[in-house]
Formats: sequence, structure tokens, C-alpha cells
Amino acid sequence: MSAEPDSTPSHRAIENLIARYAELVDDGDFAGLGVLLADATFIGSGAPVSGAGAIERMFRETLIVYGDGTPRTQHVTSNVAIEVDEQAGTADARSYVTVFQALPELPLQAIAAGRYRDRFERRDGRWRFAERRVRMRLVGDVSRHLRRGTT
Repeated sequence: MSAEPDSTPSHRAIENLIARYAELVDDGDFAGLGVLLADATFIGSGAPVSGAGAIERMFRETLIVYGDGTPRTQHVTSNVAIEVDEQAGTADARSYVTVFQALPELPLQAIAAGRYRDRFERRDGRWRFAERRVRMRLVGDVSRHLRRGTT
């Protein structure tokens, strides 16, 4: 499938990818996350994961989903810094993430905070994730967010 090149400025296109990731996690759209990260390696607390199917499976096996089909979270990404090499078609980004959660028995609270370090590549005129590194530095009560045996 050949898509038309994206005319969005590089920094904005990359910001949009970072924002899309948060939306997909919070919507519980793990298939969408697999598509978004299909060309990337995801590096978190476990072994690195690559490929759409493997990334989708990792999210399904890691996150608790509730009756509304979501993990009942809100990922807030801030302090986004992007460095683009237009000639090479590559970019690096750094950002902070704070994850909030609320449930009927759990008042709204921050459950984790950390950093994303991302690499992007432009392919066929479109920016794509090449790598996402997640490092949570502050972890609160994730007992209603992560399945047992995951951190």
C-alpha cells in the first residue's frame, strides 16, 4: 500500500505520534498500538519487543482492562524535546510521562511517572516510531493497572 507523503512539519508529525501512543493506550486499543509501533522496538521493563503482533500481545498480557474496554488511565506526556535530522530522515525525542488512574474504588491518582526516549525514521514520506524506551522512575499503586508478575 503506497500512501501519499505527509505534508505535516516533522516536529508536529512526531509530536502527533507521541500523542497517538497515549491515546491508544488509554483507549485500550492494543491492536492500534501494534500498528503504531509495527516498525519499532519497544523497550520497557521486560525483554525488548518488536513487530505489530508481539507488541499488541505484550500490552494485552501486561495491562488490566475494565468493562469499558480501557485500562481507566490517562497518560500525560510533557516536556517533549525533539531533534530532527531532515537529511537523514531520523529524529530523537525525549519526554516525561505521568500516568493517572481512577476507578470507582480508587480515587484519581498518579500511579507512575517516568521518561520516554524515542527514535523515529521517515519511511515513504511518513514518520514512524523506530524505538520507544520507557523508564518509569516513580511507581505508585499499579495493582489495578498491571497484571501480576509485571512491573
